Amino acid sequence: MITDEAFPVEPWQVRETQLQVDLLPQTESLFALSNGHIGLRGNLDEGEPYGLPGTYLNGFYENRPLPYAEAGFGYPEEGQSIVDVTNGKIIRLLVDDEPFDVRYGELHSHERVLDLRAGTLTRTVEWTAPSGKSVKVNSTRLVSLAQRGLAAIEYIVKAVDDVLLTVQSELVANEDQPAQSDDPRVAAVLNKPLEAVQHEVSERGAMLIHRTRASDLTMAAAMDHLIEGDGRVDVSGDAGEDWARTTVVCALKSGEQLRLVKYLAYGWSSLRSRPALRDQVAAAIAGARYTGWQGLLDAQREYLDEFWDCADVEVHGDADCQQAVRFGLFHVLQASARAERRAIAGKGLTGTGYDGHAFWDTEGFVLPVLTYTAPRAAADALRWRASTLDLARARAAELDLKGASFPWRTIRGEECSAYWPAGTAAFHVNADIAMAFERYRVVSGDDSIEKECGLAVLVETARMWLSLGHHDRYGRWRIDGVTGPDEYTAVVRDNIFTNLMAAANLRSAVGACTRHPEAARDLGVDNEETAAWRDAADAVYIPYDRELGVHPQCEGFTTLREWDFTENTKYPLLLHEPYVRLYPAQVIKQADLVLAMQWQSHAFTPEQKARNVDYYERRTTRDSSLSACTQAVMCADVGHLELAHDYAYEAALIDLRDLHNNTGDGLHLASLAGSWTALVGGFGGLRDDEGILSLDPQLPSGISRLCFRLCWRNFRVTVEANHTSVTYTLRDGPGGTLEIRHAGENLELSTEKPTTVKVKHRKALLAPPLQPPGREPLRRQRRSDLES
Repeated sequence: MITDEAFPVEPWQVRETQLQVDLLPQTESLFALSNGHIGLRGNLDEGEPYGLPGTYLNGFYENRPLPYAEAGFGYPEEGQSIVDVTNGKIIRLLVDDEPFDVRYGELHSHERVLDLRAGTLTRTVEWTAPSGKSVKVNSTRLVSLAQRGLAAIEYIVKAVDDVLLTVQSELVANEDQPAQSDDPRVAAVLNKPLEAVQHEVSERGAMLIHRTRASDLTMAAAMDHLIEGDGRVDVSGDAGEDWARTTVVCALKSGEQLRLVKYLAYGWSSLRSRPALRDQVAAAIAGARYTGWQGLLDAQREYLDEFWDCADVEVHGDADCQQAVRFGLFHVLQASARAERRAIAGKGLTGTGYDGHAFWDTEGFVLPVLTYTAPRAAADALRWRASTLDLARARAAELDLKGASFPWRTIRGEECSAYWPAGTAAFHVNADIAMAFERYRVVSGDDSIEKECGLAVLVETARMWLSLGHHDRYGRWRIDGVTGPDEYTAVVRDNIFTNLMAAANLRSAVGACTRHPEAARDLGVDNEETAAWRDAADAVYIPYDRELGVHPQCEGFTTLREWDFTENTKYPLLLHEPYVRLYPAQVIKQADLVLAMQWQSHAFTPEQKARNVDYYERRTTRDSSLSACTQAVMCADVGHLELAHDYAYEAALIDLRDLHNNTGDGLHLASLAGSWTALVGGFGGLRDDEGILSLDPQLPSGISRLCFRLCWRNFRVTVEANHTSVTYTLRDGPGGTLEIRHAGENLELSTEKPTTVKVKHRKALLAPPLQPPGREPLRRQRRSDLES
C-alpha cells in the first residue's frame, strides 16, 4: 500500500516526499510520462536502482509463439508483446570519481513531483558521496504533447563543495529486465529483442537504429545536448551497437552549477527505410533545438490548459478523489493525445502489463471520457480500430462467421488471446466498438468519422452478430456460446449484456446505413439485410427470473449453485481457484449485468435496477479493476449514494494506493478513466444511450460540491451541483441554445445565462446491499476496522 505519509494528497500534483526503494516499481508507473506515441516510465535519472526499466513506442512490438498443450482450430499461433526500446532517460553522475547512487552515501532529501498542469516530472535531490562531497541535483522531464516524437530532460547539478563532476548521458538498447512475476497477467519477458542496424555519434549527440528480429519493425532513437557550466567544460561522445554516450566533465566550486538539456527523439516504422527514420529523428531533434527548453515547457502548459478547460472535475469535500480524478484524466490524455492511429493499451505506455495489449477497455471505458473531454483523441482511436477492419474480417472468416470479428486483445490488430473462454468467446468487444463509434457521433455531432470509416465497422459487426445469433422456434433472437464481461461465467447462452449490446450494434448499423445509403450500397447492404438486422434487434431475448424478480446474468444463471464464501475467499479467485469451480457457480469477477444497466440504462425500470443491484452486489468479488467504477455508477443510480462513494474512491485510488498489488506492471488505464465515470456518470447522472445529454446529479454526504465540464456537439457545458441545486452553464456553442434532459425532464439551456434547477432526490427502494466477505469497498472496509 502506498501511504499518504510519503505521498501527500494535493489537488494538482502527485508528490513523493521521500524515496522508498521498495516502492520503485509502483512509483515508476505513477510518474510515467507519455504522449500516446512515446512512453517513459518514471525511472530514476541515473537508471539504477529500478523496478522495471521501460521506454515504449506505441505499436512497436515483437512476435512470440503462443504454446498450447493441445492445439485447436482457430487458436492464434503468435502473440505480440510490447518492447522496451532504447532508453534515453539515463543520465549518470559521478561526483569526483564516485557514482551518484541513492543506495550509497547519504541521501539528505529526495522529492519527485508529477505536475498535472505543467505535464512534467521534477526531481530534487541533495546527496553526499561516501567521500563527503555534496551536490544538489534538480531534473525536469517531459514527453512533448506538442511535438509527437520528442522528449526532453533538464538536468542541473549544483556543487555544495568543490567537486569534479562527470555526467554521462546515454542511449541504451536491450536493457536487462527483471525476472517475470508468477502473476499470469504480467507481460512475458523478452530477452534482447532489438537487433542493431546502425549507430552514429557526434560530440554532443548520437543516434541508434535497431529492428526487431521477428516482427521486423525498425526504430531510431537520437539524443542531442545543450550544455552550460560555470567552470571549464569538456564534452566528448562515443558509441557502440547497443549504446551511445555523451560525456561532460566540469570542475565546479561551491555554489556553481552545471546545466544540461537533453533532447530525445524517437520514431519507428514497419515500412519506411533506415535513412528515412534517421532523417525523421534528426528533424525532431532540430525542431527541439529550435523550440528550446522553455518553448517546450510553454507548449506543454498551453496544451494542458486547453485540455483542463474542457475536462476538469472539481470535487469538494473529498481530497483523495479530487487528486485521483485529475491524475486519472491526465494519464488518459497521456495515453491518447498523440497516439495517432495506434492502439490505446490497457496499461497505456506505463508498463509491460498485459503485454502492452489493447482490449475492450479502450472503447468501453477510455473512449467515453475522451469523447466528452478530448474528442479529437477519441476520433483518432476510432480510426485506429477501423484500420484493423480487414484483419477482423479475416478473423471472422477463420471462425466461420460473416462480417468482422475484432480481437479480444491485440497490439496491431491480430487476435493475441490464447484463451478461448475469456478471450475470443467474449464477442461483446465488437458491440463495444460499435457503441464507441455511435457515441462519438451522438456526443460530438460529427458524422465525418462515420462516413470515413465507422459505417464499414458498424456494417461488418452487424453481419457478424446476425451470423452468430439465431431465431429460436418462438421467434426470439438468441446468442449462444459467448462470454460477457464476467470472466467467471464463460461460454454461456444469452448473456444479457451481450444480447443488449448486440441489439444496439444492429440498430446503429441500420441508422448509419439510412444516413449513408450510397456508401451502404457500396458495402453490399440492401433493404433485406437491414430489415434482418432490425428484426433481430427487436426480437432479442432478455432472460428474466420472475420468481426472484431479477434478471439472470445469462440464461440459467440464477439456478447455478451459490459460491461458498465461508470457505473460498482468497482474492483474486482466478489465482486461487480452478475455473472448473468458478464457471458453474454464482460468483462474479466483475460487473456484467450491472454494466448492462449502465450502458443500456433505458432497457431497465428503476425497480429492476434496484433489485438487480441488490442481487449482484452480494455475488461480485470485484477481482477486476473494471468493476468498481461501474458499481459506483449503478449504486448511485438506485440511491445507495454512500456505497457509491466508497466504490468511486476505490476506482480512483486503484493505482495511487496500489490496491491490486500490480501497479508496478503499469497503470490500470480503464479504472483511471472510471474515476471520471464514477463521479460524472454516478453522481452527475450522465447518460447518453438515448441520444440526448441526460444528467441527474445526486451527491453523497462526503461531497459538498461537484463541478465538471463536458463537450457536447460543439458546446462546452459546465455542470455545478450541490445537495440542493444544480447549475448548468452553456459556455459557448452553435445557435446559443441546447436541449438536455435533467432528472428525466427536458430542459433548455442558453449561452446567455446559467440555468439553475433543484436536485430531484431519488429514494432508495431497498436497503444498501452487503458484499462478499472481504470485498467491501476499500473505504467501507477501513471504517469497519475503525469501528471494531
